[in-house]
Amino acid sequence: MSKEKIDLMIEGGKAVPNASLSQALGPLRVDIPTVIKKINEKTLDFDGMKLPVKVIIDTKTKDIELEIGTPPVSELIKKEINAQKGSGMPNKDKIGNLAIEHVIKIAKMKFDSMHVNSMKSAVKNVIGSCHSIGVLVEGKTAIEVNKDIDQGIYDDLIKNIKTDVSEEKKSILEKQLKEVQEKIQKELERMAKEAAAKEEVKEEKVIAQETELGKETKEAVAPKEKGKESKETVAKAPEKKEEKKK
Repeated sequence: MSKEKIDLMIEGGKAVPNASLSQALGPLRVDIPTVIKKINEKTLDFDGMKLPVKVIIDTKTKDIELEIGTPPVSELIKKEINAQKGSGMPNKDKIGNLAIEHVIKIAKMKFDSMHVNSMKSAVKNVIGSCHSIGVLVEGKTAIEVNKDIDQGIYDDLIKNIKTDVSEEKKSILEKQLKEVQEKIQKELERMAKEAAAKEEVKEEKVIAQETELGKETKEAVAPKEKGKESKETVAKAPEKKEEKKK
């Protein structure tokens, strides 16, 4: 069995029968419109993104296989939230909030390259990537939303691969993100105040210890000074007696 492999760079869902495509596929005598249709079906979810596509053609049967190269999951997540980069502190700085439908969409895109045996597992993988770059899902952390998945809350959406998100839900997601960000900010401010208070108490203890040490040192020196004065008085006493004898 002989196979030919053609490497192409295609914009997701927008392959067209142009000169370069015809030049690459024409000599292999395959139905170019069919190849283009298959490419667009496979890359439809990558609208606006350039993707490497490998067309594998059986030269005898003319059967066609496609291998679609995809961006990393983290890049797809950032595209959904219009972010240039992930959070540097994912536990403290939340930069986005995806709907479960967004996650399902990304899981669908990456399913073929993931080592998973179900869409639910693929969804969980994407949620893990969301957590690593500071992105919430349904206003929740990865642990919380995975618990919901295990309880079957999103079974229908995952089973039917629902990827559409209404404008109303997008507004809810934005509100959830803002609430979580405000909550985290208040917690950080509280922790900062506690740390400052502890530092202040520590400084007060140090000052008190230094003051007490100074007092103890002064008290220890005082008896020595008093003893010195007594010796000087005794030394002068005989001189007075001698004066009387004269």
